[in-house]
Amino acid sequence: MEDLRVAIIGGGAAGFFGAVHVKKNFPHAQVTIFEKSNQVLKKVSISGGGRCNLTNGCTDPDELSHAYPRGGRELKKLFRIFGPAHTMEWFESKGVPLVIQEDNCVFPRSQDSSSITGTLIKEASRAGVNVVTGSTITGISKDPQNFFILEQDGSPLKVRQSLEKFNKVIVTTGGSPRKEGLAWLQKLGHKIEDPVPSLFTFNIPADPVTKLMGVVQEEVTLSIQGSRISSDGILLVTHWGMSGPAVLKLSSYGARLIHEIKNTFVLQVNWTGSQNQESITEQLRILASANPNKSMANTKPGNISKRLWEYLLAKRGFSTPSTPGNQPAFKRWSECGTKGINRLAEVLVNDQYLVKGSSRFREEFVTCGGVGLSGVNMATMESKVVPGLFFAGEVLDIDAITGGYNLQAAWTTAFIAAKLSF
Repeated sequence: MEDLRVAIIGGGAAGFFGAVHVKKNFPHAQVTIFEKSNQVLKKVSISGGGRCNLTNGCTDPDELSHAYPRGGRELKKLFRIFGPAHTMEWFESKGVPLVIQEDNCVFPRSQDSSSITGTLIKEASRAGVNVVTGSTITGISKDPQNFFILEQDGSPLKVRQSLEKFNKVIVTTGGSPRKEGLAWLQKLGHKIEDPVPSLFTFNIPADPVTKLMGVVQEEVTLSIQGSRISSDGILLVTHWGMSGPAVLKLSSYGARLIHEIKNTFVLQVNWTGSQNQESITEQLRILASANPNKSMANTKPGNISKRLWEYLLAKRGFSTPSTPGNQPAFKRWSECGTKGINRLAEVLVNDQYLVKGSSRFREEFVTCGGVGLSGVNMATMESKVVPGLFFAGEVLDIDAITGGYNLQAAWTTAFIAAKLSF
């Protein structure tokens, strides 16, 4: 269609990927990206700590969908059309070598996000995509001929004094921290799910556990007391509380609940991973029986780190307090007794901390919420309310745990939206 004019609102991952694929599908189309800031692809550039975790090595759609607390069911079919394997193939075909880490996170071999942003910008330029920065779109309307008119601050958008009209519009504005930021889409008739933060770390102020700053426990299970929400993985103790993949996953799974209870809740920690109290109690009994005269600090169960083990022993009263110049003295196993073993087992599988507040994960910000999926045809990404209007990326009520999944959702939905469902 030589007269096809497509506006893409938002110059992020979904916006650029969508624009490139619109031009691939419709070479003669005029495609323009409108970005409100003066820098495109800013969030991509800081993702993965500046290295850009662009997708995940998991290629099974069923397994992949479980990484999305919101939108996973709807994305499952789309991943068969364009999933992580397709993403990796596309970037490598553009000259970007990739590496898959042991945790399945996928990065450019350069370990530099500019490899990804540079490729997207280059491909958009090569395809003839127009990019307009510093342009905040605040509304959309249609004229009598059914063309889309974009609005800035309530006035029709003009470029070089000429009224801009478009056949199709793809909204890729990303997540909004406040519902008001999506009011212009709600005005069109779309249901907006309240945006709340996702992917954040937990503040545990003034708790002695923060003295373990830097301790990493490889396998833990976390849960929010009073709920069925749980996660597992690596936990990192920080000077403000707790972080690491297990915490970030729990923050994603429980984003709405945590927001409702104002970021204050009891965090339950099973330091042994998935083991139960009965199993750990038996292990401790064996340790005590085999090492009656040894210090409890020098013989520990499983893969518990030494600093964490000594902290838990002190927490359950199996050491004397340290004094200036003197390290704490720990009891021998023979002094532990049956009740002591039970207390130790309990703290290993059900340690508890009062979380008060959250902290953003690095410089990244992911929101749970956005345009409700009930108002979008997920086979085409076209609005059910406004024909010709499409959505892609985090503006939708789709979000995932950390690990490259959120960017993959952007690539997938943009690829589908770019077909424009003619």
